[in-house]
Amino acid sequence: MSPGALRCVPCNASIAGAFFHPGGARRIGCTEKLETEEIKVQKLQDTFFCILLPFLGTSLGAAAVFFLRRRSHPAVHKGLLGFASGVMLAAMVWSLLMPAITMAEAAGEIPWLPAAVGFLAGIGGLLGLDRLLSRAERQAERQPGDRRSESMLLLAVTLHNLPEGMAVGVVYAGYLSGSAQITAAGALALSLGIAIQNFPEGAIISLPLRAEGMGKARAFWGGVLSGIVEPIGAVLTILAASLIVPALPYLLSFAAGAMLYVVVEELIPEMSQGTHSNIGTVFFALGFTVMMILDVALG
Repeated sequence: MSPGALRCVPCNASIAGAFFHPGGARRIGCTEKLETEEIKVQKLQDTFFCILLPFLGTSLGAAAVFFLRRRSHPAVHKGLLGFASGVMLAAMVWSLLMPAITMAEAAGEIPWLPAAVGFLAGIGGLLGLDRLLSRAERQAERQPGDRRSESMLLLAVTLHNLPEGMAVGVVYAGYLSGSAQITAAGALALSLGIAIQNFPEGAIISLPLRAEGMGKARAFWGGVLSGIVEPIGAVLTILAASLIVPALPYLLSFAAGAMLYVVVEELIPEMSQGTHSNIGTVFFALGFTVMMILDVALG
C-alpha cells in the first residue's frame, strides 16, 4: 500500500481493503467493530442499572415508615407477605429454572439434571445458613447489650437477602457472556420482579423497628441497609463470571432453590398464621400473576 493511502484509525486497516480486516473477518470498515464496542458498553450500563433495582425496591419500601402508622394492620402485613411470595415463586420458575433447563439441553446435557442438582443444593445451602443465623440470633438474645450481638443480628437480617443478589448476579453474568437463553428483557424482568418483592420486604423491616420506638430516620436506614447486600452480591457474582458461566445452569437452579427455601420457610408460614390469611393467599396469586406476565411479556 502506498504511503499516502487512507487508513482506518481504530484498527489501522487500509480503507481500500476495508471489506477484509486483519484476521480474516469480513467487515465493512470498522462499523462492526464499533457496533460491538457500543453493544458492550450498553450491556454494562443496563447491568449497572438493573442490579440496583432490587436495592431501590427495598429502599422505597423502607420509606413507608414516613407515611404509615407505627404498626401496620395485620391484613396489610399479610398482603405484603403474600405478594412478595408470589413474585419470588414466579421468578424462580420463569427466570431461573426454565432458562437453566434450556441451557442444559442446548449444551447436550440431560436437561433436568443441572436443574435438579442445583435446586436441591440451593435448598440445602439455605438450610445450613438458616441454622447458623438462628444460632447467631439466639446468642444475641442472650446478650442484648453486647455490640457484637447487635452486629450478629444485623448480619442475620442482611444475609437473608443473599439468594436474591445471587440470582440477579448469575443472570446478568450469563447476559454479559452473550448466552442466547438469557435476554436483556428476561434479565430485566427478574430484577424488576425482585424489586417489586423487595418493596413490601423493606416495609416489613422498617415498620416493626418504628413500632419498637426507633426514630423514623433510623428505622428507614435499618430497612435500607438490610438490602445493601443484594447489589454487592450481584457485583461479586458478575466479577466471577469466568468461573460462573460454564456452570450457569447449576447456579441458576441453585438460586431458584435458595429463593424457594425463603418463600416456604419464612414468608408463607408467617402469611398463613392467625387471621386474614385469605388476604395473603389472594395477594400471593396477584404477585405470582404480575411476575409471570412481566417475565413472559418481556422475556
